[in-house]
Amino acid sequence: MLKDKVKALFEEPACGKNQAKSEKDRKAGCSKPLTPGAAAGGCAFDGAKIALQPVTDAAHLIHGPLACEGNSWDNRGSGSSGSDLWRRSFTTDLTELDIVTGTGEKKLYKAIREIKQRFEPAAVFVYATCVTALIGDDIDAVCKAAAAKYGVPVIPVQSAGFVGSKNLGNKIAGQALLDHVIGTVEPDDVGPTDVVILGEFNLAGEFWQVKPLLDRLGIKVRACVPGDARYAEIAAAHTARATMVVCSTALVGLARQMQERWGIPYFEGSFYGVLDTSESLRQMAKLLVARGAPADLIERTEALVTEEEARAFARLEPYKARLAGKRVLLNTGGVKSWSVVAALMEVGMDIVGTSVKKSTTEDRERIKILMREDPHMFESMAPRDLYKMLADDEADIMLSGGRTQFIALKAKTPWLDINQERVHPYGGYDGMVELVKQIDIALRNPIWEQVRTPAPWDADGNLIEAVVRFPATGTSSPLPGMVEPDDSFAARHRKKFAESRVDGTDTAYLAHHRKKFVGREADDIGDD
Repeated sequence: MLKDKVKALFEEPACGKNQAKSEKDRKAGCSKPLTPGAAAGGCAFDGAKIALQPVTDAAHLIHGPLACEGNSWDNRGSGSSGSDLWRRSFTTDLTELDIVTGTGEKKLYKAIREIKQRFEPAAVFVYATCVTALIGDDIDAVCKAAAAKYGVPVIPVQSAGFVGSKNLGNKIAGQALLDHVIGTVEPDDVGPTDVVILGEFNLAGEFWQVKPLLDRLGIKVRACVPGDARYAEIAAAHTARATMVVCSTALVGLARQMQERWGIPYFEGSFYGVLDTSESLRQMAKLLVARGAPADLIERTEALVTEEEARAFARLEPYKARLAGKRVLLNTGGVKSWSVVAALMEVGMDIVGTSVKKSTTEDRERIKILMREDPHMFESMAPRDLYKMLADDEADIMLSGGRTQFIALKAKTPWLDINQERVHPYGGYDGMVELVKQIDIALRNPIWEQVRTPAPWDADGNLIEAVVRFPATGTSSPLPGMVEPDDSFAARHRKKFAESRVDGTDTAYLAHHRKKFVGREADDIGDD
């Protein structure tokens, strides 16, 4: 039952939080009652879809009302080198009539049939939503019947949004892969250097900057889950010799269970930053050699690391003088809470704060080691507190997701997207150079000096500075410079004459208009 599966996910022994608990607390799990609006940052359905939708040659069918699919479509910038079927997405679009008449299961079966006939996908992932879970639609039975009828794998994902947070949805997706996908295909090209990479989403195509390094070492990526993955690759993931977990909060449970079932050892690493990328390559080589890979793999890895580090640091050198001492506020989480910290410290930047909202115990320990006595960690920070910190000039730039960019912009502080909406790849050695480059561009954008300049009027709209005045003649530039204020009527209207087709010294023209000002103090119009 769904309740039992969710309970097991909350008690995941590989989870850093559970490792630090007593046996009694571990059995109690981590469940928290949801409050209204708690899913605003992503529900379990959203998390499951994030973790599976980048499987490029599969169809992703949402069984529920149209809004569920509309709110989650294309919410990650994952890159694909193959089919674009995954970007289409499908929905059964349940209406009130379907719910009342109980035709939801029939509609789901017909949708699977139509997808199979029109698109011939490698597999179909079917996602449960709040509505279909509440009315009791048995998507497991429908998926099993459709798979047998049409000869295509149909995988049920029990991802009702009310079950929990987006992070729990990631785990539900991993469990669906373990229960229905991994181990169902036996490849004929198994090798001693096959690896599986979990929790790498290939955002902005950044994994493509790492894969060439593995290719040079002869390391074959059996499956990268979920970034740019194919269904058959994931189905054969059980034949790998080692697993690297990039985002431990999302799929560490899947890595642990793969180790228990098939004896595949795993480690947690990062491809953000020069030194972390090097360390991940070294750990991968050591695990593979321990499991039968050629012994010279470690030596070749060390040579590659030395070469790439020298090249990366040479490219970073011009930025160090400009960025050294610049203060960064990181409002992110998970693997980025510590890996980006390490990356930015490599160029001498100061971290004034980093969010650890979605970070494991190991992530927090890494931050403490990196930042020593003053780790500046915060679980979460209210928008008003973020704004105050930036407005008080406690940070030079904020790195975060798109939802908090407007806080930085309101505080007139440079901001850079570090989360899933980013358009620049930051993975690997080249990605580190790109990250530093984008930070430098953001900091040196001339717009910040302009928006920070005080407005020349007060709260009531009254000017608080002398008005800039321009001479009527003598220059063609629109900004000739400041001149002494001249309050005479002639000075105020000299510009009008200068821009008119009539010469300002034309006696006939002046005589015609002087009649308007007879009896006024300003009857000296045109006089010098």
